[in-house]
Amino acid sequence: MSICDPGELHSLFLFEKLDDEQLDWLCADGRIETIEPGPVYHEGDPATCFYVLIDGEVRLTKLSGGREIEMVLTDHRGSYAGAWTAYLGERAETHYSSSLYVTRPSRFFVLDAQIFARMMHSWFPMAVHLLEGAFFGNRNTNARIAQRERLLALGSLSAGLTHELNNPAAAAVRATSGLRDRIAGMRHKLAMMAQGKFDTAVLETLVRLQEEAAAQVAKAPELSPLEAADREDLLGDWLEDRGIRDGWELAPNYVQAGFDTAWLERVAATLEGCSPQVLEGAFRWLNYTIETELLMNEIADSTTRISTLVDAAKQYSQMDRAPFQVVDLHELIDSTLVMLSRKIGDSIEVVKNYDRTLPQVPCYAAELNQVWTNLIDNAVYAMEGSGTLTLSTRLENDCAVVVIGDTGPGIPAEVQSRIFEPFFTTKPVGEGTGLGLDISFRIVVDKHGGDIRVDSRPGDTRFTVWLPLTRPEDEPAEAGAVEAT
Repeated sequence: MSICDPGELHSLFLFEKLDDEQLDWLCADGRIETIEPGPVYHEGDPATCFYVLIDGEVRLTKLSGGREIEMVLTDHRGSYAGAWTAYLGERAETHYSSSLYVTRPSRFFVLDAQIFARMMHSWFPMAVHLLEGAFFGNRNTNARIAQRERLLALGSLSAGLTHELNNPAAAAVRATSGLRDRIAGMRHKLAMMAQGKFDTAVLETLVRLQEEAAAQVAKAPELSPLEAADREDLLGDWLEDRGIRDGWELAPNYVQAGFDTAWLERVAATLEGCSPQVLEGAFRWLNYTIETELLMNEIADSTTRISTLVDAAKQYSQMDRAPFQVVDLHELIDSTLVMLSRKIGDSIEVVKNYDRTLPQVPCYAAELNQVWTNLIDNAVYAMEGSGTLTLSTRLENDCAVVVIGDTGPGIPAEVQSRIFEPFFTTKPVGEGTGLGLDISFRIVVDKHGGDIRVDSRPGDTRFTVWLPLTRPEDEPAEAGAVEAT
């Protein structure tokens, strides 16, 4: 430690407007320190001192995706760093928001954070009030805007979810109505059987064929439209040749259940010697069985789809879970895809290249879902309804990495450096607020200590997100402003 010279402090741009009394006060309450090359403080440590460079060179870094990124390298006299927001009190960041290194022996004027705060309040009371208003007002404004963005996104997703839920619900209602009609028809056929038109042996065979038909529906093969049409023609002709009225109406159900003319021949052989009316009644009875099974399958598929959508909505909203938790990123991404399925549509191919060995990630799950929503929504918008959406995950440098790519026209090189700025958008007026990527950046970088970058060229745009795998599960403090020079 060396003697503080008021004249030397006056030569620094930060103090050049102070009078002799103020300079003497600084020298009395501050100190001059010479620091050898190495770290001065680390990001996240309690912010205890305010540093002003007199001679030497310093380097400022920030953690991003588990790596230190150099923000500033300077030998400019008067550059400052450290607890420079101490005058804002406990409401502001109380930890260093970056790391400071000395690259060669350097001299600093150092003030303890509390002394610096008292100095600011005593010498510049009006300036402090203005700065407090600007600092906290801007933070509150950003919070309100971010909340509005989340509500707008939620409204859009809710409309899509309602539509997605309505489709399977309507299908289940239609299938239930059809099932009721088929069961009524089966009761009518049972009445015919009760009149003795089928002897015991034939009836037993029909019941066995009925069970066989029900089992076959569950394992029916998938046919192309052309294959199905050809089979329907064959089965329709076969039924018409045997005197079955409107056989072409029955044929599609038999084809959908996976039956062919050989199976129909078995049924006819079982009923050999019976009247044409009995033969027709048997085929219609079996058709009711097939239709009933198909309708029950449709109801099961529809209700399963509804259950899947509800589960995805719960996963997406995280409404029944703690804000901070350890999760499988793939579940979050998949729930977001379900929520955006209507917007993605059928003309966009979704390709998933997931590394299933990726460890679970400690995070704010609901907020990460907002990041995936913003990135996927932008990708879909860029592709204008057709293209390939690629989602990849991998492990890299103790970070989980998520890459969301699209085959859209790309982001012009001249604006790529600005896309994370608040209110900057490449969308037409009225179609974008310019806050989606800004919010995503703050969630990934400030909230999770990660990183987010873009690499774009025509036909290949990729947003890459790094999320650290190691973070304490208590709620970390929000990141404050970065030191200025």
